[in-house]
Amino acid sequence: MASHIVGYPRMGPKRELKFALESFWDGKSSAEELQKVAANLRTSIWKQMADTGIKYIPSNTFSYYDQVLDTTAMLGAVPPRYNWTGGEIGFDTYFSMARGNASVPAMEMTKWFDTNYHFIVPELGPDVKFSYASHKAVDEYKEAKSLGVDTVPVLIGPVTYLLLSKPAKGVEKTFPLLSLLDKILPVYKEVIAELKAAGASWIQFDEPTLVKDLESHQLEAFTKAYAELESSLSGLNVLIETYFADVPADAFRTLTALKGVSAFGFDLVRGTQTLDLIKGGFPSDKYLFAGVVDGRNIWANDLASSLSILQTLEGIVGKDKLVVSTSSSLLHTAVDLVNEPKLDQEIKSWLAFAAQKVVEVNALAKALAGQKDEAFFSANAEAQASRKSSPRVNNDAVQKAAAALKGSDHRRATNVSARLDAQQKKLNLPILPTTTIGSFPQTIELRRVRREYKAKKISEEEYVKAIKEEINKVVKIQEELDIDVLVHGEPERNDMVEYFGEQLSGFAFTANGWVQSYGSRCVKPPIIYGDVSRPKPMTVFWSTAAQSMTKRPMKGMLTGPVTILNWSFVRNDQPRFETCYQIALAIKDEVEDLEKAGITVIQIDEAALREGLPLRKSEHAFYLDWAVHSFRITNVGVQDTTQIHTHMCYSNFNDIIHSIIDMDADVITIENSRSDEKLLSVFREGVKYGAGIGPGVYDIHSPRIPSTEEIADRINKMLAVLETNILWVNPDCGLKTRKYTEVKPALQNMVAAAKQLRTQLASAKEAWKGHNIKTKIP
Repeated sequence: MASHIVGYPRMGPKRELKFALESFWDGKSSAEELQKVAANLRTSIWKQMADTGIKYIPSNTFSYYDQVLDTTAMLGAVPPRYNWTGGEIGFDTYFSMARGNASVPAMEMTKWFDTNYHFIVPELGPDVKFSYASHKAVDEYKEAKSLGVDTVPVLIGPVTYLLLSKPAKGVEKTFPLLSLLDKILPVYKEVIAELKAAGASWIQFDEPTLVKDLESHQLEAFTKAYAELESSLSGLNVLIETYFADVPADAFRTLTALKGVSAFGFDLVRGTQTLDLIKGGFPSDKYLFAGVVDGRNIWANDLASSLSILQTLEGIVGKDKLVVSTSSSLLHTAVDLVNEPKLDQEIKSWLAFAAQKVVEVNALAKALAGQKDEAFFSANAEAQASRKSSPRVNNDAVQKAAAALKGSDHRRATNVSARLDAQQKKLNLPILPTTTIGSFPQTIELRRVRREYKAKKISEEEYVKAIKEEINKVVKIQEELDIDVLVHGEPERNDMVEYFGEQLSGFAFTANGWVQSYGSRCVKPPIIYGDVSRPKPMTVFWSTAAQSMTKRPMKGMLTGPVTILNWSFVRNDQPRFETCYQIALAIKDEVEDLEKAGITVIQIDEAALREGLPLRKSEHAFYLDWAVHSFRITNVGVQDTTQIHTHMCYSNFNDIIHSIIDMDADVITIENSRSDEKLLSVFREGVKYGAGIGPGVYDIHSPRIPSTEEIADRINKMLAVLETNILWVNPDCGLKTRKYTEVKPALQNMVAAAKQLRTQLASAKEAWKGHNIKTKIP
């Protein structure tokens, strides 16, 4: 019985690629040194899978930034602003597209389906000249082959690539991106021809958009694309891989009828209804790649349950046509439990990271082939039973408190307009108030202090002194820049979710459970294994210390319940909304303690609310109902004069704008600049927004420093669709990934732009008053 892995984490078990990338970007190492680190990681991954016994090992799932950007490079679809003149795309052009450079901004970045991974959005139009400009897929196949590993090269499928793209600047928003199919397929044919010549026998096309609600013409594009590729694919085994949800019935029919395709991969963890479609009829001559090992979470597989499913499928498709697989790429999981020697042993027995999932896939394949490892299966069954019966998982008081939430929608008693009036009387802010999102640069020295405190190399007193000094520095910088509402810079936090999870019950933490978010940015998601509660205040000490350093309003900074949920590895033994309500109650306690301590502006970030939106429209309403409700629970008890902010970033918000309004926050700061101000279009289309709103005026994920004029131009575009009295001026997101040499001039220009526009607005107001006086009828 054969086994397959959809994809594997790239960063390395201890983030080796992250450090190599950042060293290269900082000019401290060469391209050759970066490539050497990457090659070593690829070698390690391929050999690990081969040694474990995996038959179908993926290649070309490694990336220096993002696999969609890799496809853009392969197709030569470089936007003109990067001045690429043809030939093989090198690091300069590649990283300029991803990160921007001193003269031009980066391409838009958004969430990969409903994950916390981000991809670079292709910018396409009728004038794009596609050409075969990156041979990465073929080079990596050859590289693996030279090591004695025959891999399955993986490409983003042509239809998914186009459906994930957007019209380039200057191209009509209604431009039909699928009309470019005939222009990109010749490049795909060239890649396929080279892979065949190199000796590839299998090729995998990832077409995850097939799990979404597609229109008939979009489904027809799949039929057209693979019919056109059929002759080129002749002699190859072709796998179409889908993941993250059920495949709808019409998409399943389209998919299984594609010409030239040998195999279909399905997510049978998040797509359990797909099982019914397979049972209802699966092509007798095709392979089924059954994704029964979860690629998105870190819980050990229930091997007995998975084996039962596989045995049922074996009866449908036959022993020779069934392949055991992961439900999706393992990119979304941590790398290896071996690197967690300090993790609680009982909890550790419940887990499987990427390396362990590879072993699970192989164990299931061997069991189906009659070579069941009884000891391995027995240990797995014991761990499953231990988790179900462990007293540390369930807390009756928490369960009852969450159950009692039913029956109320938890809205503040006063409407937002009246609250804003009360808050303005207390805060006395200028029009176009300036603020930042929360974090300030995380310097090497700051990281050293946190690391030494965690390792008990410095005392708590020394740690508190160092963090207070950092907060004071950040406060002074903001006061010198004349920012209106300040933040303390979050120097005590390595990660916004991890920081809160460490102080909540029901969470466990890893030392090296890193997961790639985008580029070199990695996060270490907490593990929610049990019921959640807040034993004691989490941020009050630092927020009050920061407020004591300034007379300006200081934000209390919290992460919202939905974001904590969506950026954690969540328990899979109860509905996600139940866990979210538990977190909401814990954050509610913190909000009320901050208010009692004199903090008058409290930001509850919900950066990941949109990312958790289900991929199918029929499931949107239920998710948005409990997600928005969870946010409202956190702040329902505060006074009208306490201003509640929230923040969202790097997603398409336009389709959930009414749910954002329903959150009933006083102020929302929201990513806007990197997505070409797409957010503003909803207001142009007539959506009325009465709360405070700060669409980001510059992209913090690029080292580029925007000019005062550029920021002023952005603010003017906002003023064309939003009322002056509700508009805030702020960056797109937190500043932790930037350097002070970038942050200070960017913020200086931001404040200058806000002041410039205040002066212009005041002058216009005076001129208007003068005009009214002169034209007044006696």
